[in-house]
Amino acid sequence: MRTQLARDLGLEFPIFAFSHCRDVVAAVSRAGGMGVLGALYFTPEELEIELKWIDEHVDGKPYGVDLVMPAKVELPEGVNPDDLEGQLEQMISPAHREWVEKVLAEHGVPPLPEDSDGGHHLLGWTDATARPQIDIAFQHAPALLVNALGPPPADIVDAAHERGIKVAALASSPRHAQKHVDIGVDIVVAQGTEAGGHTGEISSVVLWPQVIETIAPTPVLAAGGIAHGSQIAGALAMGAQGVWTGSIWLTVAESDMTPLVIEKLLAADSTQTVRSRALSGKPARQLRTEWTDAWDRPDCPGYLPMPLQYMLVADVMARVSRAQNRELTGMPVGQVVGMMDRVRSSRDVIRRLVEEYVEAVDRLDALNA
Repeated sequence: MRTQLARDLGLEFPIFAFSHCRDVVAAVSRAGGMGVLGALYFTPEELEIELKWIDEHVDGKPYGVDLVMPAKVELPEGVNPDDLEGQLEQMISPAHREWVEKVLAEHGVPPLPEDSDGGHHLLGWTDATARPQIDIAFQHAPALLVNALGPPPADIVDAAHERGIKVAALASSPRHAQKHVDIGVDIVVAQGTEAGGHTGEISSVVLWPQVIETIAPTPVLAAGGIAHGSQIAGALAMGAQGVWTGSIWLTVAESDMTPLVIEKLLAADSTQTVRSRALSGKPARQLRTEWTDAWDRPDCPGYLPMPLQYMLVADVMARVSRAQNRELTGMPVGQVVGMMDRVRSSRDVIRRLVEEYVEAVDRLDALNA
């Protein structure tokens, strides 16, 4: 399974694991894959702590950092970057805030305690807020910098290359993939609609070969719906240089998910996800819940554009989690949730994927015997 990209990055297996949990990132890298830390939800100060910990626990193995720098977030004229969050908060209509409170009241979800800091609202959804995170990442030693929404800024690609860091970006169409290559991205993650989180409309098995052929010889990682080694064999057979996984790491032993979230993920089948704008304003696949259903109600005032939607619902997620409300509790996750049936260690997941890959390749070899 050692593709050329795996050799270039010093990996035993070309299995990339996206996770917001540093323990998962370190465990996957130690097991021979590459853990990639989702940095969106961290302030620069928090990200410094996380990356310092990973540096100390990854045993010198390579890891990556995933950021969100959407190229098409257009801020209104006159917005002062020094008070970006405050001014954007004022743009959220009272009607939206009242409706959100109405839904929470229907489910008996109380407000956060008065001494709560309310969490982070703006995060790295904009270029201005993502750049401080990048500055922190550059102070550490990631082997890979990934942009999850649109092409990363060209100057960031150049800065990463100057530091010997490869750059990857997610794409949901061949056209998006070509844009990434045109600005110097080293690796394109072709993500099918089955994937969790922000994703497009094209299924993986249709998307992967299109992207691989469009941008050859640029390496492609296949993403969206991968939870079995036979799927890795299929992706590599199409010409991918590795696979990008995310959902399967939500229920590993090292995961920091709450017991309720893990319980719901293990119980869900592959029909119980939905692409919804309820999280960020852009389509993102997640567990279908009474919260996602509420956004289709006639009394709903409609979705807000990024980053306003997330700023509206950030406290909602914190309140639902604190209340452990089963009906509203959800999580970005792909359709492979139906294949996530038990808690395993990250090392065991890697081992199982490799064994299943070998079995799949052996079956193909037998056909040609």
